[in-house]
Amino acid sequence: MAVIERPTLPEIPFVPNGGPDRSLVPGLVLVGLGTLAATAVNQIFSGVSTLLAAVVIGALIGNSHVAAPDTTPGLKFSAKTILRVGVVLLGLRLSIGQVTDLGVQTLAIVVGTTGLTFFGVQWLGRRMGLSPALSLLVGTGFSICGLSAIAAVEGSSDAEEEEVAAAMGLVTLFGTLAIFTIPALAATLGLTDQQFGTWVGASVHDTAQVVAAASAGGSSVLAVAIAVKLTRVLLLAPIVAGVNLNRSRTNPTASGASPALVPAFVVGFMLMILLRTSGLLSEQWLNTGKMVEGLALTAAMVGLGANVRIEKLRSLGPKPLVLGVLAWMVVASISLGAILLLV
Repeated sequence: MAVIERPTLPEIPFVPNGGPDRSLVPGLVLVGLGTLAATAVNQIFSGVSTLLAAVVIGALIGNSHVAAPDTTPGLKFSAKTILRVGVVLLGLRLSIGQVTDLGVQTLAIVVGTTGLTFFGVQWLGRRMGLSPALSLLVGTGFSICGLSAIAAVEGSSDAEEEEVAAAMGLVTLFGTLAIFTIPALAATLGLTDQQFGTWVGASVHDTAQVVAAASAGGSSVLAVAIAVKLTRVLLLAPIVAGVNLNRSRTNPTASGASPALVPAFVVGFMLMILLRTSGLLSEQWLNTGKMVEGLALTAAMVGLGANVRIEKLRSLGPKPLVLGVLAWMVVASISLGAILLLV
């Protein structure tokens, strides 16, 4: 039976006198500055995702003398705890009504594309001799929601920091390429607005990339694409639960107890979806939640990027790039084939 961990508030370390752990402060200050810089980059260059800018800024921080040893606790806190806050709040973007309004055929496309991409990319990665952890991260990022999905499953993957960076780099690269290629291919194939929007939402990774690609087709395409995309995000919960279940079977803890199959932050994510569905929150509160979510995920990406070491990333070689190409082909072709058949 699946063990569901009771959701709790993010835990902030405390020192014996009852105050917050001041060792976090230097790193959090650095994360705050990086978050502001990433936001500014997005404002100046609207085509650059804030999350992408945050990862790059974090990597620059981590590979320079800016990140002194005393910043490490705060950077790691950002990459773990603040990340979970962002994932929880991501649930406020989606209501159950948005999912059911898509219809059975579109839901089948979303679930089928996600499942086949998730497992297929992992199989390809292992066949290429890449580690199961890297294959898992790439499969998760391409099948669900890019950087956020990779960050959410990273703690259950036992991946090295360089593998996390490689996976993030791949979904960013090919998600960016999709902004230009998918609209062009949709026009060439003569797809309807419904088909075009469904293809973008089912195959492009990060939400910002989905918006950029779908905007080329107008508001009707954009509305469909966002609904399909957010439905893919909903599948993050069963994916994380499945990863943890597999981990508990293949790598049990020393005490023999199974880890929680559904982490607290994933339970929180699902509760936020129910809260959005209930209609209790006003548009103002939803907008505030979206703003905080964006800031939290941006801060988390700064922390994650700061843990990357460029020289170790190079040691992975060209195989991850090849896997990225194959993963992009898998998610795009499976979703397009299903759309042409069903929509």
